[in-house]
Amino acid sequence: MNSYDIIVVGGGHAGIEACLAAAKTGHKTLLITILAEQIGAASCNPAIGGLAKGHLVKEIDALGGQMGLTTDAVGIQFRMLNESKGPAVRGSRAQIDMDRYRVYMRNVLLNTPNLDITQEMATEILTKDNEICGVKTNLGNTYNCKKLIITTGTFLNGLIHVGFNKIEAGRVGELSSKNLSTSLKSLGLAMGRLKTGTCPRIDAKSIDFSVLEKQDGDGAPIAFSFRTKNFNPNQLPCYIAYTNETTHEIIGSNFDKAPLFTGQIEGVGPRYCPSIEDKINRFADRDRHHLFVEPQTADATEYYINGFSTSLPYDVQVAMLHSVKGFENARIVRHGYAIEYDYVEPTELRHSLETKKIKGLYLAGQINGTTGYEEAGAQGLMAGINASLSLKGKEPLVLRRDEAYIGVMIDDLVTKGTKEPYRMFTSRAEYRLLLREDNAILRLGAYGHELGLLDDETFNRIENIKQNLKDGVELLNTKEITPSKENLAFLASMSEEIISEKATLQKIVARKSFTREKLTLLDEFFKELDEISLEQILVQSKYQHYIGEQQNQIERMKEMLGVKIPENFSFKGISGLSNEVVEKLEKFAPATLFAASEISGITPAAVDILHIYIKMFNKKDK
Repeated sequence: MNSYDIIVVGGGHAGIEACLAAAKTGHKTLLITILAEQIGAASCNPAIGGLAKGHLVKEIDALGGQMGLTTDAVGIQFRMLNESKGPAVRGSRAQIDMDRYRVYMRNVLLNTPNLDITQEMATEILTKDNEICGVKTNLGNTYNCKKLIITTGTFLNGLIHVGFNKIEAGRVGELSSKNLSTSLKSLGLAMGRLKTGTCPRIDAKSIDFSVLEKQDGDGAPIAFSFRTKNFNPNQLPCYIAYTNETTHEIIGSNFDKAPLFTGQIEGVGPRYCPSIEDKINRFADRDRHHLFVEPQTADATEYYINGFSTSLPYDVQVAMLHSVKGFENARIVRHGYAIEYDYVEPTELRHSLETKKIKGLYLAGQINGTTGYEEAGAQGLMAGINASLSLKGKEPLVLRRDEAYIGVMIDDLVTKGTKEPYRMFTSRAEYRLLLREDNAILRLGAYGHELGLLDDETFNRIENIKQNLKDGVELLNTKEITPSKENLAFLASMSEEIISEKATLQKIVARKSFTREKLTLLDEFFKELDEISLEQILVQSKYQHYIGEQQNQIERMKEMLGVKIPENFSFKGISGLSNEVVEKLEKFAPATLFAASEISGITPAAVDILHIYIKMFNKKDK
């Protein structure tokens, strides 16, 4: 009764994806969570996606995960960020009804075959000969398992800070997980301490919306999930407010009460999502900062003040809020706070997210030093997939940096580690023109289908789009248009510049002015195609040269990674390699550049340098 194939500890965004992947791939799975009603809780902002984060959600969806589907079902505003920029850096973002999100997720889990849920706290990890065999809980229960996935978020030794007050908790009102943290340390895993925080939530009745800047959702919103049908959400507006000099004076005069500056907080906070007191301190020359006023539910009775994360005392939070235009009479329903928590150094992990020291133990989410629902969900999905594959005696699914943002994130974590909460950015991806949001389903859908997480109908749709893309691009590259009177009139009818010499249709489509609607007029082939196929053909044609360059780069990189490192090759004295890198290369003595790239801390730049010196060595040896 108490034996499972896979046990997942923690019912947050990572835990949800992990246990769904495990159960759907046919394994008897147990989710252990402190509070069942908090499964899928949006601990911080009521939103999913954003720049680079939207890519992760689309990739989760392409692999058969749940986050995109649920977001589409409970979203209350959808926007495409960076829409005026290139397709590689656009990002989908949705405001969600945070109450409906967790209820929806809990019901998905409760209706999933092979998946049990128990409301307990995991307290001890059980191993035998450095391999997972089970877990104990605070209720005295022991559960046996073959694989264990830990997704504890901010709960490991969680400590909340508000002014000089400290509260042991994983979230406000929820118990901190201290024993499990001790258990992880006893296994010899290197651990550290990080910090994050959240913003005040305001009673909607007390906000003067008439003086705020209104921000509506997109007129034609795009669904996150490829599997969502009949997408037509009811959207609510968000608003923008601003801090001012008075706000900054109030905050600055209370630095002596800010846990961040008094030394009370030991953990390192997120660089790219700082608290308001950190922003005022770091950017003292700024006379104002944006505040994004976001509804938490479809009822819009409570608003989240994005950009106002703080751990200042309660009375200071009220004073600084009242200094903001539109919030003079605002009433705080839930105060902001900072939270410290333990994490495991991600260099303790393999690319499969299995720990190197304990076989069968996987870690996913904030326990690996990341921040964000999307980063957590992506890791949880990969941990669930790889635990399942391991039970089937198969090799783990390790996505390359040129395949997915998920691959970039995991590679960054396990090879470089992190000393601050890691967040995904488009700038982290070397091949971001290939890793666009819009083609995630084409890049990764085959994996999702092969794993059994995407059904045949979905996979057939994906394959059809792929074929349309191939045929469409081939047609545009081979069919030519001449500057005949008829063709010039045709171009003019589309408000396109005329041509003076023969050109392929691809050259016409590559123009900035060319649209999806014009593509349907160009050839009979395009008239019957779906919008996704048309968009893929358009993007591929517009960026054909640059996409080709990146693909060539990848091929050169693959070829490079296969290069053998000579047995008598010395790593000492190589210019550009740090002492740490040289020390690791000498210790592990990798046989190939690929093997070198897999060593924790060996960066792509170090591999490039090694390649140059190996070529020089081989020439000299001849």
